[in-house]
Amino acid sequence: MVVGCPKCKVRLKVDETKLPPSGSRFKCPRCATVLLVRKPAAAEKKVLEKNKILAAHSNPDTLRKIVGMLTDQGYKVVTAADGIDVMVKALKELPFLSIVEVALPKIYGFEVCKRLKMRAETKEMKFLLVPSIYDKTKYRRDPVSLYGADEYIEDHDISTQLLDKIDKLRGAGEAEKPGEPVETETKQPAAPQPEPTPQPIVKITAPPAPKGDTDERIEKAKRLARTIINDIYLYNSAKFDDSLRSDSFYKVFAAELKEGKKLYDLRIPQEIRNIDDFYREAIENFLSAKKKTLQ
Repeated sequence: MVVGCPKCKVRLKVDETKLPPSGSRFKCPRCATVLLVRKPAAAEKKVLEKNKILAAHSNPDTLRKIVGMLTDQGYKVVTAADGIDVMVKALKELPFLSIVEVALPKIYGFEVCKRLKMRAETKEMKFLLVPSIYDKTKYRRDPVSLYGADEYIEDHDISTQLLDKIDKLRGAGEAEKPGEPVETETKQPAAPQPEPTPQPIVKITAPPAPKGDTDERIEKAKRLARTIINDIYLYNSAKFDDSLRSDSFYKVFAAELKEGKKLYDLRIPQEIRNIDDFYREAIENFLSAKKKTLQ
């Protein structure tokens, strides 16, 4: 440890392992001031809160769905808007679990997992990775790597599998969920309902988008573009890294990028695509970030 003389400000190096509980007196070699040096107080160990979950997803609708499901189960939920926000709130709030989408802006979700798992305060925190697949019929295999996360769940499985995944991460020894009521009476089976009368199918045409929602539609375009490039990486990480090292990414993944662009053009209206090439921007940003980690 290093202590400073209050009089002449010289800094002295002291072996704290040799200090007795009551401390020791030292004479400053410069001004002869006598100093009483004690061992620093042990830092209080921070404990993760077992009733708190941090949820981060770039799609507001998905985030609201997650929050609703968790609050119904009695959890206290903290939300984050981007990767930097996750880092800050995870260290401040210390939830036992963080649900993190891979396509978060600012810092990608898998990078957040890796960084927080390396910190002493959050290394025991559980992480549930959300790959944000843009085509749920395409991938029928697990991601190549969870990048430090403990479990993963696809976007389209959140409604049916999220609570079971959380129960698994909590551990088999914790049978009761927070706020779960104890059932005291036997439920009677519901009376059979009559078959509904078939209704004619009515085609509903969506009204045109209001003029003032351009920013929201731009964010939707950016989110979809991030999702596509994240999917390509998540399911082909080794091949992806090799292509970056050989400077052949656009050649190696030409088919995947073409398929992703086709989907992007299909879902994003022309007036938004005319503003900027958010698809290309997301790819370039992702490649730039990955190249730095490979150096």
